[in-house]
Amino acid sequence: MKVAVTGAGGRTGSIVMKLLASDASGAFAPPRGLVRSTKSGDKVRNLCDGGDANLCDVVEGDISSADALRTLCDGVDALVILTSAVPKPKIGSMIAALVSKILPWAENKRPDFYFPEGGSPREVDYEWQVAQIDAAKRAGVKKVVLVSSMGVTQIDNFLNTMGGGGDVGDANILLWKRKAEMALVASGLDYSIVHPGGLLNKEGGKRELLVGVNDELLAGDRRSVPRADVARCVVACLTSPSAKNLSFDLASREEGEGGGATTDVDALLEAASGMTYDYSLPMNSPVPLP
Repeated sequence: MKVAVTGAGGRTGSIVMKLLASDASGAFAPPRGLVRSTKSGDKVRNLCDGGDANLCDVVEGDISSADALRTLCDGVDALVILTSAVPKPKIGSMIAALVSKILPWAENKRPDFYFPEGGSPREVDYEWQVAQIDAAKRAGVKKVVLVSSMGVTQIDNFLNTMGGGGDVGDANILLWKRKAEMALVASGLDYSIVHPGGLLNKEGGKRELLVGVNDELLAGDRRSVPRADVARCVVACLTSPSAKNLSFDLASREEGEGGGATTDVDALLEAASGMTYDYSLPMNSPVPLP
């Protein structure tokens, strides 16, 4: 299977690229990754092949470029979408928030965020994710794995207010992600949609993984998961029969808790296959949903 990965230079995307490049089962051809810069491309190549140019393929470009997406998807069997808008903190508000925590009489303040020009959730998490889905369909790609986020059923989730005070088009990052998910479901392509909790830069394969639907896991006290474990699930979704047209939430226990580390990700996906995500949620969204 030839797999293309967008967001390949990111922290999670680079792990996915490495797992695909180092897979010893023979299931995967050398992966192809889309990166935004030569520097990111060099990092991915070094991570995947350590100088062996036969173990990965890098396309330099942007997800807003139809030409880059056409090149990326040409001749591949599956596409992994790992792109996301990234809010940037306003420096002044960071200082004010820090001061409010130091001074005992001051009212606690949260920092303000913004999205850089051309990097809004409407563009990155919806319009350009749909462009990726469309490019994959035109190229004859059979499988798409989309990494979204937990919280997509919650209009009042904090992440929806970051960057624009809740104004449609400026913020609502989770709702724009939800709209892209719906576009993938409607595309007719075989899909897997992974909703991880808060991403941890921890070693994978050390924790018990938890699956759920409709943000039910957010009601508990385990709402995060290592990036490396998300990457493991993404790779498993590419070949597991249980991952066909599957949409699920993913979190983890603390290391040493529960029944021990999840080593069989295929079995985890099989357990999730009986779950049904409700795409009528959320109701009354300020972002127009299908």
